[in-house]
Amino acid sequence: MRLLIPFLLGMSLLVPTAALAVSDEFRSNVEQLEHTIAQDLKALSQAKGELVAISEYRINQKTAELRQLINAEIEAPNTDTAYLQTLVENQLSFIQQTQAYLGKDIQRLKNALGSSNDAELLLALSNRERERDTNFKKELQTLDWGSKLGMDTQPRRTELKQALAERADRLASLVSYTQEQLKQAVDEARTAGKDVSAEQTARVSELKARLEQNSVSLSTVVGLLEELGADTTALKQVLFTVSGDITQDVLDIDLVGSLLGKWLSVAESQAIENGPRMLFKVFIFLLILFVASLVAKLVKSVVKKAVSNSKLKFSKLLQDFFVSLSAKGVYTLGLLIALSQLGFELGPLLAGFGIAGVIIGFALQDTLSNFASGMMILIYRPYDVGDLISAAGVTGRVSHMSLVSTTIKTLDNQRLIIPNNKIWGDTINNITAEHHRRVDMTFGISYADNVEHAEKILLDIVNSHPKVLKDPGVTVRLHLLGESSVDFVVRPWVRPDDYWEVYWDVTKAVKQRFDAEGITIPFPQRDVHFYRA
Repeated sequence: MRLLIPFLLGMSLLVPTAALAVSDEFRSNVEQLEHTIAQDLKALSQAKGELVAISEYRINQKTAELRQLINAEIEAPNTDTAYLQTLVENQLSFIQQTQAYLGKDIQRLKNALGSSNDAELLLALSNRERERDTNFKKELQTLDWGSKLGMDTQPRRTELKQALAERADRLASLVSYTQEQLKQAVDEARTAGKDVSAEQTARVSELKARLEQNSVSLSTVVGLLEELGADTTALKQVLFTVSGDITQDVLDIDLVGSLLGKWLSVAESQAIENGPRMLFKVFIFLLILFVASLVAKLVKSVVKKAVSNSKLKFSKLLQDFFVSLSAKGVYTLGLLIALSQLGFELGPLLAGFGIAGVIIGFALQDTLSNFASGMMILIYRPYDVGDLISAAGVTGRVSHMSLVSTTIKTLDNQRLIIPNNKIWGDTINNITAEHHRRVDMTFGISYADNVEHAEKILLDIVNSHPKVLKDPGVTVRLHLLGESSVDFVVRPWVRPDDYWEVYWDVTKAVKQRFDAEGITIPFPQRDVHFYRA
């Protein structure tokens, strides 16, 4: 990022301010963001350590806000085309110079490879490549802005298409090479069997992660090329081959079969040579499983009682998690002990699970994301079973939760199962978390009606409702003098479960009392006066 500072400080972001059709607020916001970005760039030039990452984050954040403003203004009608064209040109210049910086920094990281900290260098290199992909997306979006404003963007689209094609070719070769290296590493780990080393397992994991990163970059470039009208059939075949190989690795029967074969050979030899002893071991195996199941039930009961009576006041979700985890943990331990009594070697099993775990973890990364989100929900307890929440675009009561999903029953009695990462990554509105909830209502009366009389009626209606709370107090105030009505705001406080009942009851009562008291609820109207010339 430091190499980028001379580019950015030397580029003028300011644009002409004489734009009649662009609002002063928009122009002021743009200038403020440009000023903030310039200040952050100066701070970045002097930053060290963690402050560098913070400054980079702020610059990216403010740049994103600036682009959002520009995009919204371009979509709006009757905007100053010349003013916005200048903004688009500046954005294109900013992106191109950022790409030049990224290219130099990537080359610097490549030249530094071969030292003891190659792992850190490869991670930094991968991050820079993702930033380059992001800049390509921004460049295409900016060109689309220019087309909407009537700018001739075809030459720049051609240049972008050529650059993406060259990048896609390099990425396709890199993906194919990494794929071959991964196959070789998996074969070596499979051949080693129970003697597989930690370095071999780490090598498989590293290549898996690198293949995933390169595939994501290639997929991004393919998407951009398609938007530019390029033929991406060959590139899609490369991506499909990678996906197929990953699936084949995950479902590799040979790896699991080799472990099962060892177990079966041991069991067969012992059954022939030591029949009575083998029968006794089978009996011990079944007995251990039976005892393990009893102990698991006992532990489950004890843990359930402990977490429900704990002074820590665990949520229902966390209680269910601890109870389930304790029972399954005890039974799994009993199963391993029982298998060892039959003569099965647990070493190859655990080693095989270690390799398969890396492969399956890569294939099930979305599920693991849901699992991590479920753990965060259990720890921070944003909601509990029975709470009425609004999250991931859904409103309803939480009926059940697992470590990967949450089951919500909507208000019209539909059952929705939502992945936990969708909920944790979105705003969570726990409607029933607080004991009080305010009901906001607005009622209008005619300008000819008595304001004090109407206010007294509204107070009487609200205070007489049995489910309106006395504390906090009710608010009834004259709020607006509208075009056709004098509007009151009525804001009683209720329990969350009584919200809609109070809302509907008060609305009905207001209509009936206003009619009985002769108070008019006006509708929009306009007086038209004709004058004879």
